[in-house]
Amino acid sequence: MTFINYAAREINCKIVFYGPGLCGKTTNLQYIYDRTNPSARGKLISLATETDRTLFFDFLPLDLGTVRGFKTRFHLYTVPGQVFYDASRKLILKGVDGVVFVADSQEARMDANLESMQNLERNLKDHGFDLATIPYVLQLNKRDLPTAVSVDEMFRQLNFKGEPTFEACAPRGTGVFDTLKAVAKQVLMELRKK
Repeated sequence: MTFINYAAREINCKIVFYGPGLCGKTTNLQYIYDRTNPSARGKLISLATETDRTLFFDFLPLDLGTVRGFKTRFHLYTVPGQVFYDASRKLILKGVDGVVFVADSQEARMDANLESMQNLERNLKDHGFDLATIPYVLQLNKRDLPTAVSVDEMFRQLNFKGEPTFEACAPRGTGVFDTLKAVAKQVLMELRKK
């Protein structure tokens, strides 16, 4: 659910990075933030819980163009990774325009990926969204680890609808901006339909 600021001629869009604990959601956001022009980004805000944190910041991309004469400002959020914080996860999804699911490529984390994906589907439905139709990108993170499951196997288990899928190593930035651009492009395509 985009928010239009007519005075500033901006369309504000919300993108949420979702996934299991320690999959790299925060690392993705930190990498994007650190490499975004300070004049084109807002503050990075971290809300800490006892064992997890939620990060968000907004930025105004300068190269994605306008929609009906309005600039687009993207607000990026992560959710707490642990299912224990489901109420927070659900709240952060409210009004979402696009979702990036960050999957942990380690074999031992496949069950956590699947559980988090099911949790995402449930929470989106609670807000009236459908994973099959919302702008959505899958990121296969931690591809550099020796325990990484093959890309084909991860794709088979996690790719939901033929969504754009990117291999990533978030600390190095591999695949991070490709993932962001893909979801932003989908969100902008949806906006142009309205």
